[in-house]
Amino acid sequence: MDKTFFCSWSGGKDSALALFKAIQADYEPKKLLNMLSEKGKKSRSHNLSLSVLEAQAEALNISLETRRASWDEYEETFIEALKDFNKEGIKTGVFGDIDLEGHREWEEKVCKKAGLEAFLPLWQKKREDLLNEFIDVGFKTMIIVVNEEYLDKKYLGKIIDKDLIKEFNEIGIDPSGENGEYHTVVLDGPLFNKKLEVNRLNQLYNDGYWFQEFELINF
Repeated sequence: MDKTFFCSWSGGKDSALALFKAIQADYEPKKLLNMLSEKGKKSRSHNLSLSVLEAQAEALNISLETRRASWDEYEETFIEALKDFNKEGIKTGVFGDIDLEGHREWEEKVCKKAGLEAFLPLWQKKREDLLNEFIDVGFKTMIIVVNEEYLDKKYLGKIIDKDLIKEFNEIGIDPSGENGEYHTVVLDGPLFNKKLEVNRLNQLYNDGYWFQEFELINF
């Protein structure tokens, strides 16, 4: 069985843990795939700059593949990228979804159209157990987006640790952020050969969400 794979890479915690667990299962990473907005400067999922994604890929020593697309073109563009991967000999797509059935169905559909298999190593695991495992194996992730319906902007820039998990439970939100409470950027972990050092900048507001701007200071 060919176990080469690409990882659907958001730059956040779930994609990083999925990558880690796929490698633990003896799969071989070949590419990280991130979908950018039309201008090609920011990621669609977490609003990360291309330079941050490139730094993560460099630290992971895995090639980064990016594609630009509007939301209307997203699926078609994604499938075309997967077809190109297939031609290069990549046979599996790794995704970080945990329990959202609609996401799984989409991932299996686009992989099938490109002749690939979808592998979801986090699927149906307990959300908080995965978050604790993520911390325990040594990943470090910073909150960069919060939904104001759930969280105050004071949580922007915080590193997720066991104390923060406890605090989120006390607030009454899903500590994993799987309901859209927050998004993260991974700065370090067991797969990284170099930690991403960042300098926090402005906090921006747009349509119910607060964003933490930051810059890399060691890449």
